[in-house]
Amino acid sequence: MRRSGTWIQRWRVPLGFLCAALFILFARPQPVTLLIGAGISIVGLLLRAWASGHIRKNSALATSGPYAYTRNPLYLGSFILGLGFTVGAGRWLLAALFGVLFLGIYLPVMRVESATMGQYFAQDFRDYARAVPMFLPRLTAYGKQSQTKFDPGLYLRYREYQAALGLLIAWGLLILKMYFWK
Repeated sequence: MRRSGTWIQRWRVPLGFLCAALFILFARPQPVTLLIGAGISIVGLLLRAWASGHIRKNSALATSGPYAYTRNPLYLGSFILGLGFTVGAGRWLLAALFGVLFLGIYLPVMRVESATMGQYFAQDFRDYARAVPMFLPRLTAYGKQSQTKFDPGLYLRYREYQAALGLLIAWGLLILKMYFWK
């Protein structure tokens, strides 16, 4: 893998913004879909926040916190967050499109990142990858997880608060659409 990553890794965030704009355009939110979707999105946002405080990118293999259950809790959190947004949009066709787009964008990214982690952390990562699923979480914690504690400074360093700001903007647009842009 090139140092700058694959094209899909570089373009996944801009593609996400483009998809969000299209989803807002075609959304038909209702109070009940917004309420249910908001609850789902908050779960995804909290998972992303929890994960960001446990990862030390490329310097230590993250196996504590949510990484004891899934190798990609940040992406799982993004999926849950996006699923909530899609539910809030109130169109089931958008939910199907979201699933296809998410898998098409993030599955290749997760595979490339797994290969990279294998290069960085060799046997430790191979052992971890055999025990912990790539995406859907296991029900019990990984037995060899590190004792690393949540570090709120990492949440700030990785600018995870931007996900919360993005969520507020997206929900604000859905609310405006519900009342003014029928």
